[in-house]
Amino acid sequence: MAKHVLLNNIHHKDLKVITKHSAALGDQVNGALTFPTEFREVQSEYPIFFQKSEDTGQFQAVAIFGFEEGQNLFLAEDGWHASYIPAVISRGPFLIGYQNEQQNGETIRVPMIHIDLDNPRVSQTDGEAVFLTHGGNSPYLERVSRTLAAIHEGVDASKVMFDTFMALELIEPFILEVQFSDGKSYKFDSYYTINEDKLVALDKEILSQLNSAGYLFAAYMVIASMSNIKRLIDKRNRFFAK
Repeated sequence: MAKHVLLNNIHHKDLKVITKHSAALGDQVNGALTFPTEFREVQSEYPIFFQKSEDTGQFQAVAIFGFEEGQNLFLAEDGWHASYIPAVISRGPFLIGYQNEQQNGETIRVPMIHIDLDNPRVSQTDGEAVFLTHGGNSPYLERVSRTLAAIHEGVDASKVMFDTFMALELIEPFILEVQFSDGKSYKFDSYYTINEDKLVALDKEILSQLNSAGYLFAAYMVIASMSNIKRLIDKRNRFFAK
């Protein structure tokens, strides 16, 4: 059960975080949310698909690590084998929470760093120190802070990006159907992607607007990431051929 609390250098002065990756630490997952702010890095390793959130019904982008629940084909006994790990994973036990503050007579919701104390990565003895001896942020916490800021920015950017894509009818459903070398198959029909034909058919003015907003780049990163489906299939075939 999660136990989210506001991080502070008094109560958590001796806190450490285990940064290695393993199934025991919660990394055996077949996908994670990803954001336009990291599409360039994510598409170098993973397919990027769109899904509708079960909670809100809104589109969200996901990086795919495997074909079955709890299957991460990038995870091995000695860690996570990829050049980039999505921000939602690399943030570890940290998350963004909000605290109300009074500014000029108004109540403002201010984003603050929280930590899940029940996360298996949290330790008093092993891992990276969260705070320095005299209370300042450790280099590790500074990296986490930048990661959380990118997620925070990415959440807002995602909503506007998806609103734009839907208005231009650029999002289309597709069925991912795969036959593996051991005879097993996989079929998933709840994914969406970018309709490349509609994208290239847009007039120059709209394309220019998309480019200025960074959404044209994001769309092509999603399209480019589809080539990783074959790489993922090959990973799965090699894994089960052992």
